[in-house]
Amino acid sequence: MERKLAKTSNILIIDDQVLAQGYMKYALQELGFDKITYLDQADKAISKIQQEEFDLIICSYHLKKEQEGYHLYQTLLKDKLISPATAFVFISADTSADIVHSIIELQPDEFLVKPFTVNEIGKRLGRVLNRKRTFREVYQLMDRELYDMALEAIEAFLTTPDKSEYFPIALKLKGELLLECNQPEKARDFYQAIINVQSFAWAQFGLANALLALNDDAEAEKVLLRLGFKADAQIKAFDLLADIQIKREDFDMALESTILASEISPRNMTRHKTAITLSRITHDYATQFEVSKKIVRYAKNSIYDQPDIYLNVARAGIDFALTASDSETNDLVKQSNEYLRRFRKQFPKVQLSEQLMVINARLHYLQDEKDKAQALLAQIDELALVEDSMEDLLDKAKAFHEIGLFEKSMNVLNEIENRCKTQPSQGDIFMRYIRQEKQERQAIRHSPKELNNTAVEYYQKGDLQNAMKVFRQAYRIMPKNPAIALNLLQAIAMKFKEQELSDNAKSVMNRCVYTIENSQLTDEQEERYQKVMRFFEETV
Repeated sequence: MERKLAKTSNILIIDDQVLAQGYMKYALQELGFDKITYLDQADKAISKIQQEEFDLIICSYHLKKEQEGYHLYQTLLKDKLISPATAFVFISADTSADIVHSIIELQPDEFLVKPFTVNEIGKRLGRVLNRKRTFREVYQLMDRELYDMALEAIEAFLTTPDKSEYFPIALKLKGELLLECNQPEKARDFYQAIINVQSFAWAQFGLANALLALNDDAEAEKVLLRLGFKADAQIKAFDLLADIQIKREDFDMALESTILASEISPRNMTRHKTAITLSRITHDYATQFEVSKKIVRYAKNSIYDQPDIYLNVARAGIDFALTASDSETNDLVKQSNEYLRRFRKQFPKVQLSEQLMVINARLHYLQDEKDKAQALLAQIDELALVEDSMEDLLDKAKAFHEIGLFEKSMNVLNEIENRCKTQPSQGDIFMRYIRQEKQERQAIRHSPKELNNTAVEYYQKGDLQNAMKVFRQAYRIMPKNPAIALNLLQAIAMKFKEQELSDNAKSVMNRCVYTIENSQLTDEQEERYQKVMRFFEETV
């Protein structure tokens, strides 16, 4: 470590462990640093970073004994509160796989594993600070979004032979700047030239992004599928694959890609929220419930540990219970109530009476106590929606629909759609889900809980026409439910006895078979399924 570099560097240390702060202070002073600020909380750090520019931020991953450091850095990046010229270094004694993957995903400038020596930290910090100083002009231009000027500066840098040790970093920056300058053809050719010499992961990702900018999704997908087999590239590859799949409206595959990335790096809340929206679009209520629980788990002791995430688990549990078998419903109700209990314990002073009233109304409805549900919802003013969050509104719309107040439900869904138009931060995919929700609730007046029972009644009475109609409605909003798929398949078989199947009916039949084949059936369901399939085999 150069003493002059240390003397002129402004350092921020974020750590809530006194002993760790003491050792870091000793190590940095030994290396010649004297402009050092110490903080022990993420919110204080954010405020300080907004007020003052730092050359180096050293942050404990385990602020408040969990992953607050991760969420702090994620916030700094997302809200662009930290300049590219500022070096960010994580420190941690924990090197478990999910923590390492979470840190790698955010790409800090360094990751120091405790314990470390003064000599080691000196070498590592020296390299980082020298790199930042070398590219300071370029980083400052990027921070001001002057990408054309930054590209000119990096081009000039690459003509300076005495700085050749930094050329790999300069080349990586050049590719990024070509994309920022809206030159995707040049970026594609540049990255391909790099890959022809050596197949760096960063160059392959750059090539994929250039291809996406050129709307060559098929070639980009090929690149990303290859990267999906590389352990250190999987997270980003799965995220970009999900983007392509969302673009082509293959939401089932997009959900699968998102879940794969989440399993590798489970602390990314934005990705979990995307998974929830995708699970809603695909009517995958089980996944929605599991991801909601993961958010609570990984938000613990972080800025995301808020009352609404506990309520959202209860809401997801109710959504799942409405589409589940009677044997599963009691357990799901119990789990939903457990998260409400945890909410009250974690936030005893928070008053969310109206939100809890709606949730309790839905729980009453689940337990066939419709009168109690109606009494609770009668106390809700569906027109006073200004203070409600998107999730609060969505839960109201579902509750009104379930007890038959269809106009009120549509009014609330219209409010959500209008907000989406004025709040782009919600994203196109959430708007896509809300529009789908509106269409389905306008077309299908029964709740999921009622649909199958109504269809079975028609079927038993011999009213095959109405049975088919309602079974198809049930399958539309419960496509993962094998019982619904089997009932619809049986109805199609009965219809086939009377007339030839249309192409549409054959397509529905194939989807039902796919659902059943990819589900675990009871013995009784397996017997019915085999009987139906034998009928088709013998008849066709």
